[in-house]
Amino acid sequence: MDRSIFLSLALASLLLGVVSARDWNILNQLKALGSSSSPSSQDGIVSSGLSTNLKRYCESWRFNVEVHNIRNFDVVPQECVSHVQNYMTSSQYEDDVERAVDEVILHFGSMCCSKSKCDGMDAWIFDIDDTLLSTIPYHKSNGFFGGEKLNSTKFEDWIRKRKAPPVPYMVKLYHEIRERGIKIFLISSRKEYLRSATVDNLIQAGYYGWSNLILRGLEDEQKEVKQYKSEKRTWLTSLGYRVWGVMADQWSSFAGCPLPKRTFKLPNSIYYVA
Repeated sequence: MDRSIFLSLALASLLLGVVSARDWNILNQLKALGSSSSPSSQDGIVSSGLSTNLKRYCESWRFNVEVHNIRNFDVVPQECVSHVQNYMTSSQYEDDVERAVDEVILHFGSMCCSKSKCDGMDAWIFDIDDTLLSTIPYHKSNGFFGGEKLNSTKFEDWIRKRKAPPVPYMVKLYHEIRERGIKIFLISSRKEYLRSATVDNLIQAGYYGWSNLILRGLEDEQKEVKQYKSEKRTWLTSLGYRVWGVMADQWSSFAGCPLPKRTFKLPNSIYYVA
């Protein structure tokens, strides 16, 4: 009898622990800490602790977006919007992009292709938005930074203004790849009717000499981005191209087959494209 009671209590304790762990959330802890604190000379310390914990929570959220643990989110958590904004407009973001560019250049060291030896069938794929052209000015002017769902009509109106600046360090990388004799293909989820604005903006930002700019036609609009981009890579390889790498800010640009020899992800936790 005593043994049965002991086992029942142990099981109840275990289940309670599981529920508590499942329901645990740092924001609940912060609220509890804030409500239980009485006004005192320690208010500054408590406030500092809340701020530090929230910053760590938001940085953890951003990190897990980048490594693709967090997927299919519609908006950035409201409490983390300012954190994402601070990162995407910081020198740390620029340093992270520069490091990715450095890794691409190191990757070239393993390639057999050089300008004098290329047969014209070596290819490199770039995405456009937040890979070659930055959408940060759009988010700055609208104050979103992922806190609201992207309004496609407003965003396309902004694209038509042709004012997107280049992502730091990307113009130099783009032309270094071109100068190696590698064909550059731009595969974007932008709509075909934005071609003129896209071409003008790319040239104004310093990009030119690509082999093909592929945008979404009517037949592609109902497809998920990962399917659309996978199909375009399949088309390129069917023509005999060797895709040495893909560089983009969204994981959907790499999904599916055929796989390139390497992928290089630029940071972007403002939005998620499936």
